[in-house]
Amino acid sequence: MSEGDLLEQLKIDRGQREDGSGHGRRWPWLAGVVVLLVALGAGFWWWQQRPVQVNVVSAERPQSGAAAAAVLQATGYVTARRQATVSAQITGTLTQVLIEEGDHVRKGQVLARLEDKAQRADLDAAQASAAAAHAQIGQDRAQLRQAERDMRRQESLVRRGLVTRQAAEQAQTQVDALHAQVDADRKRAAAADAQVAVARVQFGYTVVRAPFAGVITAKAAQVGEIVSPLSAGGGFTRTGVGTIVDMDSLEVDVDVNEAYIGRVKPGMPAQAVLDAYPDWSIPAHVIAIVPAADRGKATVPVRVALDAHDERIVPDMGVRVSFLEKRQAPGRQAPDGVLIPASAIVRRGGHETVFVADGDTARAHAVSPAKGSYGDLKRIPAGLNPGTRVIDHPPAGLQDGDRIRIAKPAS
Repeated sequence: MSEGDLLEQLKIDRGQREDGSGHGRRWPWLAGVVVLLVALGAGFWWWQQRPVQVNVVSAERPQSGAAAAAVLQATGYVTARRQATVSAQITGTLTQVLIEEGDHVRKGQVLARLEDKAQRADLDAAQASAAAAHAQIGQDRAQLRQAERDMRRQESLVRRGLVTRQAAEQAQTQVDALHAQVDADRKRAAAADAQVAVARVQFGYTVVRAPFAGVITAKAAQVGEIVSPLSAGGGFTRTGVGTIVDMDSLEVDVDVNEAYIGRVKPGMPAQAVLDAYPDWSIPAHVIAIVPAADRGKATVPVRVALDAHDERIVPDMGVRVSFLEKRQAPGRQAPDGVLIPASAIVRRGGHETVFVADGDTARAHAVSPAKGSYGDLKRIPAGLNPGTRVIDHPPAGLQDGDRIRIAKPAS
């Protein structure tokens, strides 16, 4: 075979070359399709995981009687009837501070400790003195028993005429003196025991304890600072360790215009709405009308009790109170359960279902609404508590465990 024939065999056919190049041009298109499918899948996953925007309303306790209407509104603040700034009863340097803001404490719990070396030394000295006083009593009693035995022997010798009457009288005098000595020792021991009690009380003052159960709302001192029950001036001495609030004692103080105070009566029902939670109505009632007026504002203070306690209620929150005039049928009691909008009840899996807002998660609760209605409200006899936030008009695709975002109320 000639060299020309060999070169002819090595040539690439044009059709084969075009087919190979066409196959190479298809790979970018395939890669683009894969990227597009991945992007669509990621977008669908994000669409499925995004929070669902919902509106929530609060479940309310049914009012007793046929109806209740607001006759007056007033604004005020949440206050605590039991609130204390806890301090030490003596002046001292803090060695431990065991509280932080937001801590729940029980009555008698240790909140802080002061330097106690001097008080401990005083207590040890008082206990030693008391021990010595009690030991002296024992010594004098032993001497008294011996003197009584000597007196009996002297009296026996006097009866037999072996010693003079004077010796027996001297023995009797010794016994009487030792009786007096023992009585004095008892009094000195009692005084020493009292000194021990005083020293123990002073030692106890180095420990700061909670006067009642509550929540710490302020931490006022740190380790190393000096605290004192009295203000020393100059800003170097703390007068308190922290502030504790009994959250079960929260109520509302409102100022009612004196021109309308006649509409308010002790015991009348009311509803409180916090500025922070405008969609949450808290059942309440009037405790008392304070017999004092502010001549500058022409108002009279009124104390209002909150019938529902919730961790969202904190001191100094702004609140609006609606005083209600009840039209109650005689002998009729408030029904059990709560009232929620009928639009919050949907059917899921063949059951009447309500979705509750648990933080940023929707939780499904099967319910059994009572027969009848209260306008556009339905009564749920059991399963929900007053103040529970339920989702109004839940979307059709909403399921248990879905993430939600609560829409802000319109201003």
